[in-house]
Amino acid sequence: MTVMLERPTTDGTDPHRFEELRRALGELSVPAGFNAEIIRGNIVVSPWSKAYYLDVMDLVCDRLRAHLPEEHRISSALALYVFPGVERAYGPDIHAAHRRTRLTTSNQLDGDGLSFVAELTSPSTRDDDLTDKVERYGKAGVPIYLLLDMQEELATVYWSPTAKGYESHLTAPFGKTVRIPAPFDCDLDTSGFQAPTESTDGAAREK
Repeated sequence: MTVMLERPTTDGTDPHRFEELRRALGELSVPAGFNAEIIRGNIVVSPWSKAYYLDVMDLVCDRLRAHLPEEHRISSALALYVFPGVERAYGPDIHAAHRRTRLTTSNQLDGDGLSFVAELTSPSTRDDDLTDKVERYGKAGVPIYLLLDMQEELATVYWSPTAKGYESHLTAPFGKTVRIPAPFDCDLDTSGFQAPTESTDGAAREK
């Protein structure tokens, strides 16, 4: 489920309206278990996803931590990054940024500090992850966008951001290794990203 709140909207060309949305988002009380973002001129509230996504996020963080740029930190903690230049505010599932980005009392972080973002798709967010975020993360200059399509079990890495979006990308099925370009310059093993199957007694096990 994705909820579109009754808030001021923008067609993506009015920075003043975006600032209104930012203020409204800062005052919004989001229910526990939900995440709020600014997407296509609306405040969108989406529920957190299935439990095994947490394990996948931990695996990504653990496998990339040794390759982070100097003074950068990686986390799957809830954080809202703002991108005024493209009039978006996203709460990526995984984010790596220079530590100075966190040294603020605001609940809205500067997207310019990011070196890496990753999104894990769910039925309610998949379209935005595959379209709006691919375009806007690229236009905002985020060096690396990792899209984990949890429904199709595919990992896509986007890099070389430009004013028109990302110039390059590659896709591999879960279980394979994908290259994460500069500023990481490492290979990411995607084994363990698949959905667990349910045994006859209801317990989950990896595929």
